[in-house]
Amino acid sequence: MTPHPHGPQHPGPRTGHPGHPGYAGHAGHGGHSAAGGHTGSTGTEPDWDALAVHLEREAELKAPFLEEAAAWLHDLLGPLDVTRVLDLGSGPGVTTVALAHAFPGAETVAVDGSPVLLERARARSEREGLAARITTRAAELPAALPDLGTAELIWTSNVVHHLGDQRAALETFAAALRPGGVLAVREGGLPTRFLPRDIGVGRPGLQARLDAAEEDGFSAMRAELPDHTGTVEDWPALLAAAGLAPTGSRTFLTDLPAPLDPVARAHVRARVERLRESLADALSAEDLATLDTLLDDTAAEGLLRRPDVFFLTATTVHTAVRA
Repeated sequence: MTPHPHGPQHPGPRTGHPGHPGYAGHAGHGGHSAAGGHTGSTGTEPDWDALAVHLEREAELKAPFLEEAAAWLHDLLGPLDVTRVLDLGSGPGVTTVALAHAFPGAETVAVDGSPVLLERARARSEREGLAARITTRAAELPAALPDLGTAELIWTSNVVHHLGDQRAALETFAAALRPGGVLAVREGGLPTRFLPRDIGVGRPGLQARLDAAEEDGFSAMRAELPDHTGTVEDWPALLAAAGLAPTGSRTFLTDLPAPLDPVARAHVRARVERLRESLADALSAEDLATLDTLLDDTAAEGLLRRPDVFFLTATTVHTAVRA
């Protein structure tokens, strides 16, 4: 599915809160969405061809975090013989590849609802020489999970928040774990930062106001989901309620300081452009004008030219084991 900075980046599970593609801000996951077809308040399906580039680039920027998280999960599973890994909401497969490298004896399955993203996952696995160990499955979650079989490790990247009943979804995922297996839930963290508080254009505190608008949009998205159920997002408690034993949460930092390289800078610009489009009705005229200045590639204050653009975010992963 998609993902929320509280957790880039999917509807149904493909939406986009500062962490969902459906909204402009977040895409990332290295992940996308396998759950369904919700795309935010408009109800329209995202342009996955265009969005795939954004999702893959954000996941690549966060590749060190994904590798570190995969190594942590490897240590957490310890002596258990891991023969199968499910990457739910795999998106373009950046996380899938990291998991396949960490578990060389396992079949790793990329599961997503977008054929476009799964094709990118297949291409990436071939480039990495992992095509023999990585398979892809098109599926809508959580309904299709029983057809995917069981695994020693199940990774979900910003997927659960795209499902109306988050507790029930975790129970479904937990049921697919083999004894001793681990469920890793990537949810939460901190919103991405890319500019100082005062950027010399418009009113200071622009990103805080963008965050607030995205949070409102995310809440509206959640409220529209089928079977929406209000849930306190205490992820360790939810994992325990699903019958698992929590084994810890870790937050991983992605810190790309200024001045950004051209690839990361272009990604930040694309992210801001999506924010400008998705939040146009929620921002003041002054803030919209500021965003237009930032998106002006000829302006010294624009994102492609100003020297103070950075990329900083924190991603949290919660884990639990099936006794």
